[in-house]
Amino acid sequence: MIGSRLSFGALLVVAGVGIMGCAGRRPVAANPSPPSTHPAETPTATGENAKHDTGVSPPPASAAPAAKHGKNPAVPVGYTEEGNASWYGNPFHGHRSSNGETYDMYKLTAAHRTLPFDTMVRVTNLSNNKSTVVRITDRGPFVENRVIDLSLAAAREIESVGPGIVPVRLEVLGNVDPTEGFFTVQVGAFKDRGNAERLRDRLNASYTPVFIQQYDAPDGTFFRVRVGKISGEHAAQDFADQLRAKEGFSPMVLRLDELPPSGGN
Repeated sequence: MIGSRLSFGALLVVAGVGIMGCAGRRPVAANPSPPSTHPAETPTATGENAKHDTGVSPPPASAAPAAKHGKNPAVPVGYTEEGNASWYGNPFHGHRSSNGETYDMYKLTAAHRTLPFDTMVRVTNLSNNKSTVVRITDRGPFVENRVIDLSLAAAREIESVGPGIVPVRLEVLGNVDPTEGFFTVQVGAFKDRGNAERLRDRLNASYTPVFIQQYDAPDGTFFRVRVGKISGEHAAQDFADQLRAKEGFSPMVLRLDELPPSGGN
């Protein structure tokens, strides 16, 4: 199940997009099936958009000039990030994750927008100081105020199943610079392919590359519009800020991964 969430992403037609992957690590062992008192469904109120894209309105008519990007500075070992965490279970359980694996909500895994696949991350619930270690296998959440989507097993470890969304601190484990690699900016996601193509074509004159990625979600197919192939997360974030200011989008920076999603353009 490929992560699909509301995001920013596509200026300029692209025939193909180069993708950069990440170093592999051994997966964390699976947890046993949860007791019947614990829900397995992704919370409707809190997780509805965590793995789903929704349509966005077309941008203003004016287009901004193509941006230039530089190299990003190195990030020290022990990189941390704070924000909100959500979790996801059914209907994504058993579907393909962004890294090609089958998503198992009873394993300690998570979705993140930019960390390389197989990155090991310690997640601490700042409400109760409980922590767990997860492996990044998926992309998302596609919601601006969230930083990570946890599996059901991981959410149980930090007691976030009931609340649905909790404040967390992420700590990258090992010698990993999560800002290196290639990134893109997502600017829209549509159920109607025609809407995605119109947005892509409009942006085509000013940005490159612009491409559409197809995602077959449990509840239907989405077409995500993404812009650029940018070296370094900091440069990609600068580009996203320019798109926000000049085009009126709510952009979202995503890593370009080695494994292309099935059905993508």
